[in-house]
Order: sequence, then structure tokens, then C-alpha cells
Amino acid sequence: MDFYRVGDKVISLQKIVDEVKKILDLRQKGFSQIEVAEKLKIDRSFISKLEGLGEVRKGKNIAAIGFPVKNKHEVEQVLKSYGINYYLLMTEEERNSFINSLSAAQLLNIMGEYINNFKMFDIVIAMGSDFRLNWFKAFLDCEVITIPLGKSPLKYDVEVDVEELKRILDSIVE
Repeated sequence: MDFYRVGDKVISLQKIVDEVKKILDLRQKGFSQIEVAEKLKIDRSFISKLEGLGEVRKGKNIAAIGFPVKNKHEVEQVLKSYGINYYLLMTEEERNSFINSLSAAQLLNIMGEYINNFKMFDIVIAMGSDFRLNWFKAFLDCEVITIPLGKSPLKYDVEVDVEELKRILDSIVE
């Protein structure tokens, strides 16, 4: 652990890093600067300055959702390489396991949470069956860019065209 002596204080670099991670995690989850400041008992202006120090790009807030995705890990790598950190990708097996592990009430609650989370973004890239893509467009109050994976119902994993995904990201990521 790195410690620094500043006057009569001993400062832990790790403690600073941990607190900054808390701030950024909450901001990424959609909390406002004011909400984070109140929750962590810090000044809102500190959060603004911190974000300014670490800003890599300004631009639209982008998320992605897709299932059943055969090349899930490859799609994740592409999204991450473009700075897209909020996404939900599942294979058909993962989707079925997820659905079957929950009661109807739990599934409804979790789906509500996902919808609310995705609504916070300016653009959502949606990958799925024709039925699911229409569902995403109906529920999300933002621009939805679709990558069709086939006709419903899809009961098998489908490979996403990563070159098409890259073309889309090239056109919307600033």
C-alpha cells in the first residue's frame, strides 16, 4: 500500500482509489452527481472535477443488449473496445437458465430494473429476434439501433456480425 506524508497527515493512495471507484460505480449506475455527493457525504463539485480529470470522450451514452448470441465473448470485446461498459448479452442456454431460475414475480421485477437501466442511455444497440427488437423499441425511450438475428422464436444461438457492429459503433461513438 502506498502512503504519502503531507504535513501532519498520512494519506493512503488505496483509500483514495477505493473511494473514487465508489463514486464512479454509482455514477455509471445512473445516480446524479448530487445523489452521489449526498450518499457519500462529499461535495458535488468534487465529483464534477473528478469526472473532468478522467474524461476520455464526450458523447452519447450507449448500451447494448442481445440474445441469443453465439459469439458473446467476441461481441463483449468489441463493445468494451469502444468504451461501451453497460450491456446484457446472453446465449440461449444462459437466457433459459436465467428465466427458469426465477419466479414470475422475480422475473417481472428484474425485467423492470433492466428496462429502467437501459432507459438511462441515449442509444441502445439491440441484437435479437424480430419480435424482441420490436419489444426493445416499444419499451425504451431512446434511440434503438437494431441488429436482427432472425425470426422469432429463436431457440438457438446466432452469431452477431461483429463487422456490422463495428460499423454501427464507428458511426455513433464520438
